[in-house]
Amino acid sequence: MKKKLTFFVGLLLGIALVTTTGAAASAVIQATLSNHPVRVNGEYVDIQGYLINGHNHYQLRDLGELLGFDVEWDAKARCVSITTGDAVEKSEVQTDDTRYIPVVGDVITCSDGYRYEIKDVSKWNSSMFASEATAALPSPTCDWSLLPQPDLPAAESRHFTVGGKEYLFMRNLYETRRMQYTLNNAIGNNPQTWVNGKPATMANGQPLVRINLSIPEDAHAYSFWPWRSEQITELFDSCPPGEYSMEAWDVYCDGAFRYTEYYIHVK
Repeated sequence: MKKKLTFFVGLLLGIALVTTTGAAASAVIQATLSNHPVRVNGEYVDIQGYLINGHNHYQLRDLGELLGFDVEWDAKARCVSITTGDAVEKSEVQTDDTRYIPVVGDVITCSDGYRYEIKDVSKWNSSMFASEATAALPSPTCDWSLLPQPDLPAAESRHFTVGGKEYLFMRNLYETRRMQYTLNNAIGNNPQTWVNGKPATMANGQPLVRINLSIPEDAHAYSFWPWRSEQITELFDSCPPGEYSMEAWDVYCDGAFRYTEYYIHVK
């Protein structure tokens, strides 16, 4: 669970003002390099400290590197922003096809370096998969090992600012697998593409159906949401042979989850 602490910067070190007989005199703060060693979990670490009025002081960024929290200057809010605990660990997107369930407070690092904070997930269960149960991925109804094994694309998060709103498009690899597995079963259930217990092939031995788990940028893909398996099966049964490219993306607006959108392109 991410915990985000925001410290507003007022007076970092402070200057004591002493008023005497109507005149103000500013106290002088002297800092010297500290020679006191520091240990973290019993191990000595290399960190520079400063002695101020007999107390050791350290820079927040240096402490963050040692203790596992992020320190950033938020120029818009004019404050120091500290991200601690699980938030730092969850600041990257999923790198495999395990299911990612968003949690309020998660921070997603986008491809442009923008750190997108998730603030509202109320629609995750209520509308994302409203028309069909999706507790698990489809099970095989044919021998999937005989079908093409496409490479899973790299995890990706894209940030956009449109009309003053902040959008996040995060590639959903788990739902991309749902699309692939649904297509696999459609291939096995169609007599044009599954013959004598194996996939039908062209004269050159290549499969009638090719599968990609990403879509070229210049392709005009068909999209739908929420998840409906017939969007895959009915499309496939209408024109079984061909090259199928598919992908799924989670869409957020101003930190709130909106929906997962599914894209498919056939040629």
